[in-house]
Amino acid sequence: MSLSNAIPTDDLRDAAREIFLAAVAAADPARAVSAALDDRPLPRPGPGGLTRLVAIGKAAPAMMAAALARVDGPREALCITHKGNGAPCPGARLLHAGHPVPDADGLAAGRAVLDLLAPATAEDRVVALISGGGSALVPAPAEGLTLEDKIALNRALLSSGLDIVAMNLIRQQVSRLKGGGLLRVAAPAPVSALILSDVIGDDLRAIASGPTVSPLGTREEAAALLKGAGIWADVPEAVRAHLDRPAPGVPEIEADNRMVGSNGQSLAAARLAAEAAGFAARIVSDRLVGDVAEAAEALHAAAAALPAGAPPTALLWGGETTVRLRGKGMGGRNQELALRLARRAAEAPIARVWAGLSGGTDGRDGPTEAAGGIVDQGSWARIGAAGGDAAALLADNDSHAALGLSGDLLVTGATGTNVADIQVLLSRPAPA
Repeated sequence: MSLSNAIPTDDLRDAAREIFLAAVAAADPARAVSAALDDRPLPRPGPGGLTRLVAIGKAAPAMMAAALARVDGPREALCITHKGNGAPCPGARLLHAGHPVPDADGLAAGRAVLDLLAPATAEDRVVALISGGGSALVPAPAEGLTLEDKIALNRALLSSGLDIVAMNLIRQQVSRLKGGGLLRVAAPAPVSALILSDVIGDDLRAIASGPTVSPLGTREEAAALLKGAGIWADVPEAVRAHLDRPAPGVPEIEADNRMVGSNGQSLAAARLAAEAAGFAARIVSDRLVGDVAEAAEALHAAAAALPAGAPPTALLWGGETTVRLRGKGMGGRNQELALRLARRAAEAPIARVWAGLSGGTDGRDGPTEAAGGIVDQGSWARIGAAGGDAAALLADNDSHAALGLSGDLLVTGATGTNVADIQVLLSRPAPA
């Protein structure tokens, strides 16, 4: 059955956006930190000591503000977030760095973290506020490596098709801060960490590359992943040499790590919002990971499987997909997922009126101003009607341009949080 492109879907598109925003609101970083500290306050410094606070990530300003409100006495505070995040951070030194590709400002930010923590004594207390994006924001190259080496490595990783856990395992092995490095720098001061998870499954070793937990793997495993992805020869020689050298032994150090927000919590909030809006809501999967093409197929299959006469329904997913870059266009995993869903629905129409949203909870999808996309049964045709070649744009990984032509970009602005991605597919019976 083919549905007319003229069937209105504005109500479903608006509802999908509101459900997505409810998921984002559930990950409000200030509220999450405040709730955690209500439950268990931060430890006080010893005699003559001070509290050293460092916030790293897309949610850093809000997390820092909430933490500073709970700290009495002498303190030093450093807040590092991504460029384009205009949130203020009173009471702390605020630095902005490049994301997703590390830059010179990030290198300076990494040095600032080392300078803040290296003088810490046993009487000090270190508070680490960690959120998604932190991996790229504070590059602190391992001995013998340069920022240029790390930038080249990161670019190779972003186009490799490796998942976020594998990428973070590799990043940890070329950094002084990742994979527990922050703990080693801060020693002997004890460290309390409040963590907003952007990693599916909430493995603390993978969030911002795990600065306050043990590493995900070893140098040998990092090298094997690069070789398995076929990009070993693409990374700098200095990186290959570093990974080929045995790692020095280091003592095991533990922090008081507390997770204060996650994708799963936001997904539950999305379901409640969908039910409040009158939809029969179901979380299809809380682990939508892997290749974006397979993820789009999964969304289409779930929507197509609904009986034509089923009541208004909300299907929900949470996760973080990956894109293998084959072209030179601009976009992100959420925009490409939405565009691929539009193409699949054009090839095999869904026998209901529908709208599908894929969005990053941080409000930024790739190097664009969009959080993702909202598509419907007319999206693929609208690209052509606007003068674009939808198939060619998709082949060039130019989902941003394609969705711009069809009027399907999801733009929220920076949200100040990051708990990975949310997908919402709403549908209702087609008119007779």
